[in-house]
Amino acid sequence: MLAIDLLGFGASAKPRSRLADEPAQPGAVRYCFDLWARQVADAATELLQVGTQPVRLHLVGNSIGGMVALTAALLLRSRGSAPHQVVLIDCAQRALDDKRLGELPAWQRPVRPLLKSLVRQRALIGPLFRLLAQPAAIRRVLARAYPSGSHVDDELVDLLVRPSTDPGALESFRGFVNLFNDHLAPELLAELSQPAAAGEPLIPVRLIWGEADPWEDPAQARAWASRYACIQELVVLPGVGHCPHDEAPELVNPLLLRWIGEEAGAI
Repeated sequence: MLAIDLLGFGASAKPRSRLADEPAQPGAVRYCFDLWARQVADAATELLQVGTQPVRLHLVGNSIGGMVALTAALLLRSRGSAPHQVVLIDCAQRALDDKRLGELPAWQRPVRPLLKSLVRQRALIGPLFRLLAQPAAIRRVLARAYPSGSHVDDELVDLLVRPSTDPGALESFRGFVNLFNDHLAPELLAELSQPAAAGEPLIPVRLIWGEADPWEDPAQARAWASRYACIQELVVLPGVGHCPHDEAPELVNPLLLRWIGEEAGAI
């Protein structure tokens, strides 16, 4: 298993952010799903070239990582190295994307330009970032994300606080909160539901969802499962939230092992 800290996250480097309408600067990057998907796809390509035994590639992503996994799956398919499956765990639905503006209540729509103008300004998002990076604030977020309270401890809080102290952490935060126009899961799932070439099998997509997820509605996951041909299975887990793989690994790990075994046996 290979777990990747995406650029700007965890222990990875956090270069200066460049928004889509800003000029290129030396060393600055535009944080986006295509950037992170290339990182995953390049790592997977290297992995596939190691040794003489065939490697079966399974992409698993939670939340924003699910969006990265979908984007990377399409990129790898275009390179002729499609993964054997993609597993999405409470995949981000990205309600704040500009393409979903029409779904917001009418009173919220006029506020969007002001919000976008504010969060692009480093002087304004700095205090917000420092506030959100406090251990107490992180514990409040975790209390919502892990409704059962399972596995929320000092170690987890420290794991999330530590990257916020890295040089460039504010820059990666700025890049992330300005993702107002990027890929949406339905667009990627629709593309994965069409074969890359005639007669080529679809990449199987499977979904795991916490029924108590406060941010990503499981009703949307059910709608995806009924709409997109690439989705083979959806499992909704009662009593858990946004990160079921960490909150209830005893429920998630058997699913992953079963699905990986099924795909391995089909080859």
